[in-house]
Amino acid sequence: MLLANEARLERWERKVEWPLTALAVVFLAAYAWQVLDDHGTMHFVLEIVLWLVWGVFAADFVTRITLAQNKLKFLKTHIFDLLAVVLPMVRQLRVLRLITVITLLNKKFQHKIRQRVGIYVAGVTVIVVFCASLAVLDAERHAENASITTFGDALWWTLTTMSTVGYGDHYPVTGEGRLVAGLLMVGGIALLGVITGTIASWLVEKLRGVEEAELETAQELRNLRAEIAELRKELNARSGG
Repeated sequence: MLLANEARLERWERKVEWPLTALAVVFLAAYAWQVLDDHGTMHFVLEIVLWLVWGVFAADFVTRITLAQNKLKFLKTHIFDLLAVVLPMVRQLRVLRLITVITLLNKKFQHKIRQRVGIYVAGVTVIVVFCASLAVLDAERHAENASITTFGDALWWTLTTMSTVGYGDHYPVTGEGRLVAGLLMVGGIALLGVITGTIASWLVEKLRGVEEAELETAQELRNLRAEIAELRKELNARSGG
């Protein structure tokens, strides 16, 4: 029974992998449109799209926990997914829905880390920077005494915060903006750690491959020398005969 349930869970995750990835892209595009076009006529429609997509994410999480045999273990290992689904129900925390987008896109492409480390690192960095810029702009733009009022301000603040430079010329003044800042600080450090670890792992793998190739070449040379020695012996024997 346990194996059957786990197999069903794996089949479900494989089945919805691409659709959820596509919805994550749709969600990000709709959210970006809504934030960058603050007073656009499509604002209400985009809000409906965002909530519908988030509803699909929530339904997927409920389905996965239903199929999981050990539900407590599933919750412990997917606590981030749970928070990303539950917390955005609070209006002040709606930007946390972007965590779901980042998580889904990362899951889709992380299996190619070692094969395409440069593309992966660049892709994750761009997604995090873009999402954080949108989130902090959405939170700060209409606040009193706000210093982050344009996407350019938000992008500059994100880059300085993520790189731990922190010039202080732009900073969040709202609770939601400070939450984004805290997550970005922690996420930036974690991302740098992942990047460093990934590059180190990739280099170790490459060096191991070179070492194995050198050992194989050395073994082939030894075999060749042995064959040459045998041929010399045969030639000497025939010459002596």
